[in-house]
Amino acid sequence: MAALTQITEHNFEAEILRSELPVLIEFGAEWCGPCKTVAPELEALSHELDGKAKIVTVDIDKSPLLAREFGVQSVPSFVVFHQGRPVGGKVGAMNRKQLREMLEPVLPRAAGALKPEEVAKLLQMGKISLVDTRDASVYARAHISGATNMPLDEIESRLAELHMLPNQPVLYCRTGEQTKDLASRLAESGVPVAFMEGGVLNWEATGFELERP
Repeated sequence: MAALTQITEHNFEAEILRSELPVLIEFGAEWCGPCKTVAPELEALSHELDGKAKIVTVDIDKSPLLAREFGVQSVPSFVVFHQGRPVGGKVGAMNRKQLREMLEPVLPRAAGALKPEEVAKLLQMGKISLVDTRDASVYARAHISGATNMPLDEIESRLAELHMLPNQPVLYCRTGEQTKDLASRLAESGVPVAFMEGGVLNWEATGFELERP
């Protein structure tokens, strides 16, 4: 993996203030033990979010002016920049999932993507019809209450049926990846459809329940 871009007073404006992508800045130091622990997590996240966000580092000993400007009192400290402005920050070592959660609100979202909280709200309002795209046997064991089962490999041949549902269809699978790919393909062919980010796993992780007959 490529090393993260080092930010100094000299390239701060070009790399951060003028960045078209959201930026996560880690303020650290060579002598900082927790910073060494976080380094591989930052590199992995940088690889994961390539083209969607920038992950950079500032050495507070080499760039003391930046550290002072952001009030850095302990390392590692993190600041999220979006459209040239700081929009969030945290202090202390974090794993990749926690670091990504800092960036999540400003990451570009796929067309048609809905978070579990948004899905739950739309369901409550009667605005959407959920479509479970997992195999029938998996659906039978547990699914979101009220969801219709339409296996993923059948959807493209059942589009008329999909759009005859009483409300706007929202697809979900186990992890969200398969329905994200399908939604992207359908959008390209002029049939946009919504899907739930993170699938059933994210639905349960957010605190919502599944119906288990």
